[in-house]
Amino acid sequence: MSSETARRTSDIPEQGLPQNAIINELEAKLQRDLTYSSGKILCSMCTNPHSFAKQIYRKYLEKNLGDPSLFPASIELEQETISMLGSLLSNPKASGSIVSGGTEANIIALWAARNLAKKERGEVIVPVSAHHSFDKASDLLNLKLIKVKLNRRFQMDVKVAEKAITSKTVAIVGVAGSTGLGVVDSIRELSEIASAHNIYLHVDAAFGGFVLPFLKELGYKPLDFDFRLPGVCSITIDPHKMGLAPIPAGGILFRDAKMSEAISMKVPYLTGGEMKQSTLLGTRSGASAVAVWALLRHLGRAGYAAVVKRCLGLTWKLVEGIQRIDGLDIVTKPTLNVVGIKSERIDVRVIFQELRKRGWAVSLFLDYLRVVIMPHTEPSHIKRFLEDLQRILENLRT
Repeated sequence: MSSETARRTSDIPEQGLPQNAIINELEAKLQRDLTYSSGKILCSMCTNPHSFAKQIYRKYLEKNLGDPSLFPASIELEQETISMLGSLLSNPKASGSIVSGGTEANIIALWAARNLAKKERGEVIVPVSAHHSFDKASDLLNLKLIKVKLNRRFQMDVKVAEKAITSKTVAIVGVAGSTGLGVVDSIRELSEIASAHNIYLHVDAAFGGFVLPFLKELGYKPLDFDFRLPGVCSITIDPHKMGLAPIPAGGILFRDAKMSEAISMKVPYLTGGEMKQSTLLGTRSGASAVAVWALLRHLGRAGYAAVVKRCLGLTWKLVEGIQRIDGLDIVTKPTLNVVGIKSERIDVRVIFQELRKRGWAVSLFLDYLRVVIMPHTEPSHIKRFLEDLQRILENLRT
């Protein structure tokens, strides 16, 4: 593109353009983006939102949760949403907010933990598998991350975590569905440790929060991770992941309102007079909260259980297919709908590049590939992916 063309396309036009012309231009410009419907996105923990949630979101775009006096009914719906999410996580009396996503939720959690602890140069104990949002949080909040190694099951080593506790520790973080392998840390043991040392425990269940509550009823081994454990102070859960809500829709839930009060700030200029906010953002999308509310009511527990059942079923079909391909294996038995693929013979970076040539989007970690099976994934997508993997391995061996 010439500099003159670039200048023209980046300038605001002197006269407005027709809507059809803009739509056509957008269609042309966005062609390079992958689509969930293609089935080739196998690396994302997000998905195509539910059609009903899209409808609700579009209808209520003007709602702003940052100004409660203007939108009191939207605020009430947000709190009803938090109560429903709290019920899913064993605490219908939970306090919290619908936020932009897991990163903001994790920052808010550590912000509250820091303020409650009232310690200078505080430290936060996290597993090395923790999401990068905790690095952002530590930088913003002037906290030091103490990163703990994993055990053979790819969980946080709880013995090492306990030994890492010092007088400066303000929080421990457990992950309920790690980004790399979907592994759930031993939250029960972390809860016992946190309670014994009177330390704040945050659980990052951004991905697992809409999967783990349904494992038992679907015949899988249940895992303790939520407010049922007394040491758990806060939980991150993302409705825009397995919850099928439109982006942005994250959730931060506290055991009780006293914890969120630690970060509450007065806002003097709002329409209804001086009010308080306990979120990182001021202006917040009311459409997101309303869409999550509507979706929870529409799908219900049975609907979400069916979504999880389908995704886990496809996950195990993928695992079985991988194990039939000579030269490939899984990193560890999946807990959630996340699969790590390794090879003892071929550099996974080479396999990754070959998959990209065929249009497949998977994640590349240090020594394995990661595949996430989301609601947009169809059996035919798994079949084609396995066929391409088989061909790639055969070609690389010749």
